[in-house]
Amino acid sequence: MDMAKATGTTTATAPSSRVTRQWTDEQVSLDPIRRETVAVLGYGIQGNAQANNLRDSGIRVIVGVRKGRSYEQAVKDGHDVRSVSEAVKASDIIMVLIPDMEQARVYREEIEPYLKGGKALCFAHGAAIHWRWIVPPRDVDVFMVAPKAPGQRLRELYLENFGTPALVAVEQDATERAWERCLAVAKGIGCTRAGVIETTFKEEVETDWFGEQVNLCGGAHSLILAAFETLVEAGYRPEVAYFECLHELKLIVDLIQRYGITGMYERVSETARYGGLTRGPYVIDASVKARMRDVLKDIQQGKFAEEWVNAYTREGKDSFGKYMRALEGHEIERVGKRIRAMIWKE
Repeated sequence: MDMAKATGTTTATAPSSRVTRQWTDEQVSLDPIRRETVAVLGYGIQGNAQANNLRDSGIRVIVGVRKGRSYEQAVKDGHDVRSVSEAVKASDIIMVLIPDMEQARVYREEIEPYLKGGKALCFAHGAAIHWRWIVPPRDVDVFMVAPKAPGQRLRELYLENFGTPALVAVEQDATERAWERCLAVAKGIGCTRAGVIETTFKEEVETDWFGEQVNLCGGAHSLILAAFETLVEAGYRPEVAYFECLHELKLIVDLIQRYGITGMYERVSETARYGGLTRGPYVIDASVKARMRDVLKDIQQGKFAEEWVNAYTREGKDSFGKYMRALEGHEIERVGKRIRAMIWKE
């Protein structure tokens, strides 16, 4: 191995010249939406958290969801629960918190017919607007509040009198109050307690998809599998490989999240520090970064969006289900079930 190449320095990109705006709790008021009714469409993990946080912040909330388990849970939680169309009719701000692939159909059938001038559409993710799966009329506000945490954590932190950061954006300001409404919603769900940062729908969706594909989900799972397989194929016990390649990853990520990458290295052994700093760039080298650029290009040019829509239209949830089934059969998953049973007593 050429250690000179493995430990070569990387060139940082120049910082953006744009001024990034951000807001904290004391800078934002709930007043712009106190007299408005907010419809939360969908009562999954994110919808549940946002509806409850808004209600507990003193905002009038209607939950719009079809009959079923989520409907029953929303009723149990004490919400005014209606069909999607009825919730849209009765509201001023419509928060679209249903799965991405369902949004266009639901918008066409149950939202668009009841949109009136002055209302607002709020999204937690930029895909439907950026890729024009949904094209709102010009007389409604369109903005985004994207919490950077799962719904369960959003709710937990709210109840602890804190919040999770969020990205915020305004795509269409028909009323000249869109930013006020957007920030008030962010405050209502608790995000301004931590702080919210300005973005655009385009920037949010492209960076979100890129992160999911190359490191957070796709990259992480592929790296884990490759490392696990390398050890097992070399004759090491799968259980030992599981601990080294998967279990301990969370411990390292927790350190990185809290202290940064340098802070993580300062908190591991000297051997781990030297080995990681010298071998990491050898494994994740320039060729990997080149393929990351390819992935980003596919996202930016809309190729991934087109592929995803076509696959979902053709196969529904089996468009990813077939990959999930293959993964479930991997040895790391079989070993993992035994290991996790030792650790997590439920």
